[in-house]
Amino acid sequence: MKRILLGAFLMCSMFAVTAQEKNAVIDNMIKEANENSQLEILGHELLDVIGPRLVGTPEMKQAHDWAVDTYEKWGIPAKNEQYGEWKSWQRGVSHIDMVSPRVQSLDGMQLAWSPSTGPEGVTAEVITLPTVKDSIEFKNWLPNAKGKFVMISEYQKTGRPDYNWEEFATPESFEKMKKDRDSLSKAFRDNMRNTGYNSRSVIEALENAGAVGIVSSYWSKAFGSNKIFSSRTVKIPTVDLELEDYTMLYRLAEYGNKPKIKVVAESKDLGVAPTFNTIAQIKGSEKPEEYVILSAHFDSWDGATGATDNGTGTIVMMEAMRLLKKFYPNPKRTILVGHWGSEEQGLNGSRAFVEDHPEIVANIQAVFNQDNGTGRVVDLSGAGFLHSYDYLNRWLRPVPKDITKHIETNFPGSPSGGGSDNASFVAAGAPAFNLSSLSWSYWNYTWHTNRDTYDKIVFDDVRSNAILTAILAYMASEDDTKTSREKIVLPVSDRTGKQMEWPTQRSPERKGGLD
Repeated sequence: MKRILLGAFLMCSMFAVTAQEKNAVIDNMIKEANENSQLEILGHELLDVIGPRLVGTPEMKQAHDWAVDTYEKWGIPAKNEQYGEWKSWQRGVSHIDMVSPRVQSLDGMQLAWSPSTGPEGVTAEVITLPTVKDSIEFKNWLPNAKGKFVMISEYQKTGRPDYNWEEFATPESFEKMKKDRDSLSKAFRDNMRNTGYNSRSVIEALENAGAVGIVSSYWSKAFGSNKIFSSRTVKIPTVDLELEDYTMLYRLAEYGNKPKIKVVAESKDLGVAPTFNTIAQIKGSEKPEEYVILSAHFDSWDGATGATDNGTGTIVMMEAMRLLKKFYPNPKRTILVGHWGSEEQGLNGSRAFVEDHPEIVANIQAVFNQDNGTGRVVDLSGAGFLHSYDYLNRWLRPVPKDITKHIETNFPGSPSGGGSDNASFVAAGAPAFNLSSLSWSYWNYTWHTNRDTYDKIVFDDVRSNAILTAILAYMASEDDTKTSREKIVLPVSDRTGKQMEWPTQRSPERKGGLD
């Protein structure tokens, strides 16, 4: 009996020590994150110094090399793993000036992969698309585009977001504005159909007709914010103007004032560049062939510096790895971080990793992905894994209440078919969870816009996300049990009336922009 009691006492003591050790690791990570955060310096180095990270650009490679160097300074082995290649291009100076009927510098930039004007620039009159009754009339008009900059975007009646109208306008005025705006939008869409082209194919027709450049404005429905994507021209420049200047030029052209602009849009076609994922890992001590993966895409569009898409997700994962390495240097399972390339063009980096490393994917304990903006995490879904409730709740338990009180969980949830890199892993059957964050007007103000900059980061929220991620990774690594991959039976689709199916694994684009 004495031996039994002694054994029980020793076992209880061992469990108590283990619990104390776990609490110490978590407490130390929280203290370090709050008192010695590296988030601001990481954000500065990535966003202010390196800047935007468009796939195939020298800046993208610079960012990959910086991440490897940073991890190695922390004692974490890291490498850049090539998965393909992409059209290589580098942004240069964009300067757009109205030179007639008066002189004014305009706010805008060339789109990604735009052909260059050269340093001397191009000066020409600006015209709008005509109103036509059919494609024959438009074809007859096309010679008028020769030697001109052609404006191809819809005219916006107001540059005030709806929330601004709601605050200050009378209800009658607000409703009238929306009705007029809808009418203008319908007329624009109808007229585009009448040309025989769509918003993409008309660009090729204008270039072939001899236009000297394309002028667009993709307003993001927020003060000063425009979406900045890619050019579709082959030889002539494409520039995007902010709404205020675009609509001014549009009115001048429509009223017959014959505005002229000078566009200097310098850029370099650098041929072909390799594309990479940056991979770093802390090797597991007991189950090194099982993996906890921290996930964030590294690339961005280049209208701004890609702060909230996805600079914040990137520095969250880097800070979480720093905390784990410092206070949990010998994890039970291998903790791996993936900074994926070319997410913006179709999850290419993470899809390549999943396709190239089936042995890792087959042994994933969990993936934690963060992407959508600067806000604190407020939503965690079970991603369609039937037993996710059991283990995610278990892992969330030691997270500070001032973090978890903001998080709404949804179990078992449903599988993501796209949107961010967690979907690449879910499609392969691996339990991958998106740490979805509070909006902070992300969709209108910073998502793919010219305003996605360092000053939009809310570091208090980002710090809480780093703490959350580090604790989840620690708990997933320490868990005595392997996570279940059993999936829910998906419901019948309301749209098709058929049984929904689990997303299927897709191959990445490995030769982008090279057609």
